Amino acid sequence: MLLSEYVKLMRKEHGLSQVELSEKSGVGLRFIRELEQGKETLRLDKVNQVLNLFGTKVGVVPVDKTTNQ
Repeated sequence: MLLSEYVKLMRKEHGLSQVELSEKSGVGLRFIRELEQGKETLRLDKVNQVLNLFGTKVGVVPVDKTTNQ
């Protein structure tokens, strides 16, 4: 699952609008929109601010070099 999909799914599961998520996480609405749209260049500290609301954070994940992922 992509990060953008995860954030959108978790936001909806918690019954939050994008505005509410931005207010609760302390980041701007534009950042939330860009995050959910899959923008490739985002500040990790802000991503973690958002993910913290859902009890998660960005971390290192091993890459399967046989599938180029």
